[in-house]
Amino acid sequence: MKAVVMAGGFGTRIQPLTNSIPKPMLPIMNRPMMEHTIVSLKNLGITEFIVLLYFKPEVIKEYFKDGSKWGINITYVVPDDDYGTAGAVKKAQEFIGNENFIIISGDLVTDFDFQQIFDYHTAKNSKLTITLTSVENPLEFGVVIANEEGKIEKFLEKPSWGEVFSDTINTGIYIIEPEILDYIPKNENFDFAKDLFPLLMRQGIDLIAGYAQGYWRDVGNPESYRDVYEDILSGKIKFELGGEAVKYPEGVLICEEDNG
Repeated sequence: MKAVVMAGGFGTRIQPLTNSIPKPMLPIMNRPMMEHTIVSLKNLGITEFIVLLYFKPEVIKEYFKDGSKWGINITYVVPDDDYGTAGAVKKAQEFIGNENFIIISGDLVTDFDFQQIFDYHTAKNSKLTITLTSVENPLEFGVVIANEEGKIEKFLEKPSWGEVFSDTINTGIYIIEPEILDYIPKNENFDFAKDLFPLLMRQGIDLIAGYAQGYWRDVGNPESYRDVYEDILSGKIKFELGGEAVKYPEGVLICEEDNG
């Protein structure tokens, strides 16, 4: 399996933090958000990554380079225009090849069990699995309903409160078989939720709901960025801080320097 990381957004809602760097490079505990995601997937054995860029691509390329520092291989794809979420992935089709792949955003923070998601996709013999989770406020996301067999029956992008029919939302994490890419037109603006998913449902292709429990946050604005730190420090998320814990000898007093 390969990983396709969506890292091309402008991050307009979180400005001015993204004036000089793309949103996936915003630090979480001194490491870019996207690095935490890459490391989580690498720990499951994924070593081939395709990173889709657009806004300030050189910043991400300069940091991650070819990926060898993390024991992975990174291929960068920079579309010449805004082709939407699915349209951008279509641009990477030649690098994806005949393998199934996970699509994940470079600007989210989660502690989902990805292995469980992969295993469910395989067990259901799914062509496309959409990872779902429950949230308190579903207004900013795509709301989804699935039947008892796990087949998605209905979804609505960014509903109003009067339209909300579920608190279960689309996390933007997908497991996809390569033949699904053939349904995405070349060089057209094409979105997963608005265009591809309805098309597949009309074609009789089941979209499978993969429910995930755990922490998930789309870092879309300064408030959500701040909340991530609060959640990490309060232990709300299982998070690898990195580095080494330092234990001072008993009786050693640590104090701030007196600058007079």
